[in-house]
Amino acid sequence: MRFIYAKYNMYHNSFNVTTFDGYILRIDCKVAEDALRTTPCSQCALDVLAINEPLEYARLTLDGNLQMWVDIFHI
Repeated sequence: MRFIYAKYNMYHNSFNVTTFDGYILRIDCKVAEDALRTTPCSQCALDVLAINEPLEYARLTLDGNLQMWVDIFHI
């Protein structure tokens, strides 16, 4: 599935992701981050990623690589 657009919705703490296939996906950040092991530093980096790079956050979440990305920031 190829994505073309993602936008963070701060009121619902979620993303709306539009795909080339015409689908609109909603990703709830709380649900996506429930099983993650984070530190304050990695949580801050995750929040910045969600707000500044929502398309990358969506890709990492749907590919199942979000924990791997968060592990970089474990200090």
